[in-house]
Amino acid sequence: MSNVLDQNEIDALLAAVGGDAPTEAAAPTVVQTSKSVAASAAAHHGVPAEAPPVNTYDFKRPERVSKEHIRALASIHDGFARNFGATLSGMLRTIIDVRVVGVEQLTYSEFIHSLPNPTCFLILQAPPLEGQMCLEVSPLIVYPIVDRLLGGSSGGMFIPQRALTSIEWRIVSRIVDRALEQMSEVWKNLVDAKFQVVEQESNPQLVHIVAPTEVVVFITFEIKMGNAAGTMSMCVPFNTIESVLSRLTTQSWFGYRPKTATDLQKQRIFRNLRRTRVPLTAFVGSAKIKVSDLRTLRTGDVIQLDKEAASELILQIGGRTKFAGRAGQLRGRRALRITRRAPIDEPI
Repeated sequence: MSNVLDQNEIDALLAAVGGDAPTEAAAPTVVQTSKSVAASAAAHHGVPAEAPPVNTYDFKRPERVSKEHIRALASIHDGFARNFGATLSGMLRTIIDVRVVGVEQLTYSEFIHSLPNPTCFLILQAPPLEGQMCLEVSPLIVYPIVDRLLGGSSGGMFIPQRALTSIEWRIVSRIVDRALEQMSEVWKNLVDAKFQVVEQESNPQLVHIVAPTEVVVFITFEIKMGNAAGTMSMCVPFNTIESVLSRLTTQSWFGYRPKTATDLQKQRIFRNLRRTRVPLTAFVGSAKIKVSDLRTLRTGDVIQLDKEAASELILQIGGRTKFAGRAGQLRGRRALRITRRAPIDEPI
């Protein structure tokens, strides 16, 4: 009869299962009870035994890319977003903000069904990486960029629900080429791959680069230009990056910074700068005359300027006021000796 519990042991066991603290009198009795006796008593009185923790696993969406690799990919493409945003800002002559808003893994069919139709959809390849990748740019930002490049203000414009025309594709290809250059640069430390466009499509449902159930890494960027905003999505199949996952570690990518210029690159930049020609203008002064006087001007006539002969002349470089100096002569040519820096708003 050693397996039979008395009333005190049963009360203490029920109190422990219900979450209540056992009394001091019952506590020693519960401690002396074996696990097998406690389990049989709980089952006898209808109290369910505590189940071990269970983790849910979806076989339709297997997690083949670890969270560490996901964070590393996010860090890599943060660098791409900064560089691409600066490139777009210089190209469009306005402030462009590009940032990573999400990196996740899902199936290829889920990725395709999340895209609008029609849209700007491109198929990429990056030898020596195997397979193909996808790049999608939302029409919400494509059309404002096209409008900006064609001279419009892109403010409050209507977004047409149609595929891009041939001319618009040619314009968008300039943007995509800049993006792929920056993408190749940030991937260079991981693999020396050259990203390039293989095909372009307006309906993403017609593109099948991998099986619908294949796992892909889905990277989403947000692009803002004034009041216009849209997304750019990149789809990288798992079999494409599987060969380089071993090099994709958090420690080597969280501290990612663009490489500094090498000595050869600096020499090339300085050499190109030395060859660059810029317009340089020295303003002697200005004067106001009547149109009738202008029509009767003849050789030898004197026009009185608003400056004295000994005053400094303003020197503009590329249309901007930079220096002030005095006129003179050097080796038989007119010259200007720079005396000081001039404020940009100094009157001519």
